[in-house]
Amino acid sequence: MASLCVHGGKPLSGSITPSGNKNAVLPIFCATLLTDETVILRNVPNITDVQKLVHFFETMGSQIEWDREEGVLRVDHSHFRDTLEGVALPEGMRSAVLLLPALLRRVGTLECSNTKGCALGSRELDPHLEALHVFGATVSTGEPIRLTMSGRYRGGRLWQDYMSVTTTENFLMAAALAEGESALINAASEPHVQDLCQFLIRMGADVEGVGSSLLRIRGVDRLHGTETSISPDHHEITTFLALGAITGGEVKVETALPHHFDLINRSFDKLGVHVRYDGHTAIVGPDQSFRVKAPYTANLLPRIEAAPWPYFPVDLLPLMIALATRVDGIMMFWNKVYDGGYSWIPELTKYGAHVVTCDPHRIIVFGNRPLRPAVVEAPYIIRAAVALYMVAASIPGASVIKGAESIQRAHPRFVENLQRLGADVEWDDLTP
Repeated sequence: MASLCVHGGKPLSGSITPSGNKNAVLPIFCATLLTDETVILRNVPNITDVQKLVHFFETMGSQIEWDREEGVLRVDHSHFRDTLEGVALPEGMRSAVLLLPALLRRVGTLECSNTKGCALGSRELDPHLEALHVFGATVSTGEPIRLTMSGRYRGGRLWQDYMSVTTTENFLMAAALAEGESALINAASEPHVQDLCQFLIRMGADVEGVGSSLLRIRGVDRLHGTETSISPDHHEITTFLALGAITGGEVKVETALPHHFDLINRSFDKLGVHVRYDGHTAIVGPDQSFRVKAPYTANLLPRIEAAPWPYFPVDLLPLMIALATRVDGIMMFWNKVYDGGYSWIPELTKYGAHVVTCDPHRIIVFGNRPLRPAVVEAPYIIRAAVALYMVAASIPGASVIKGAESIQRAHPRFVENLQRLGADVEWDDLTP
């Protein structure tokens, strides 16, 4: 277990270049398994989930060359084994489900269980299995679940119960090489889903509707090798803007992809934080009002609602909650996705934050209350651990965030970047 040791109360200032998007690189890396030709990925973040996939692919016979300093990954699956015998799927990462379409196509039979990567509540496998069943796979219930597939996937049509990102990505990967046409209704459209679509198109896939809730895919006989660069992580961009704001500094984030940030910037604005742009550089300065913006409908609480894109991203909600503890006013937060998304709130209150939990999906934060340093326990939720750090960084004195290693799943140089911005923080490896 790793802890973050923090001496807070220091404004963070400087420039940051964000890492490649974790949520884009994982499906794209899994999609390389759809071809035996060489694929080169650039701007690959050195995160634990990528490390686990590299180990799995190498164990299965793939040739991987990874320049971690340059962030370049060269992938060749031409010697990939035709059986999983003696090899387990990567553990401790929910994104292992992204291996299913390409892996089942290659080996014909595999077993899987409900591998969880975080503590956000129930993360069911059913949508993924239903999608594969649409393409002709046989699914047998039990533990573990057994999947079998003979021959080529057959094109199919699926109307999702909800806009699941990983199910959308799995549908795309199966449909790309399926026989005939496929359609996905109620598809997710997050930036990283769009990135996977564009990557598949570069490999020769025929995909229509990128960025919309209706995807149409005409299957092709083969996909070829290609080269692409992983886009900057809008989650990390938002993280460092929020850190600059809560500590009262001036942080500039390069390659900030402004076209993805309209609603995110409006959410900052609701908390009295203004983000400005110089080209593709996002800037948050020290002169912020830190006052909740009152809604025009005066008898309603101001709120930030999080749900599948193009709503405010649910993964970023903890950052806004942390910021709200420092803002003058009251703000409601509504997590419309995860039933366990607020499991970390009792840790936040150890700093002295005033938070009322209404139900599993809604909380109210009463901001600008006196805060004090504390020792807190982070859940295995990336941005919740970051949010606990944010509050600590804003409080003069020493705090400790125990169990913060989940941050390394998304932010490969988190502490190094913070130190460059002037933070007094370091990792402390502890034994359980």
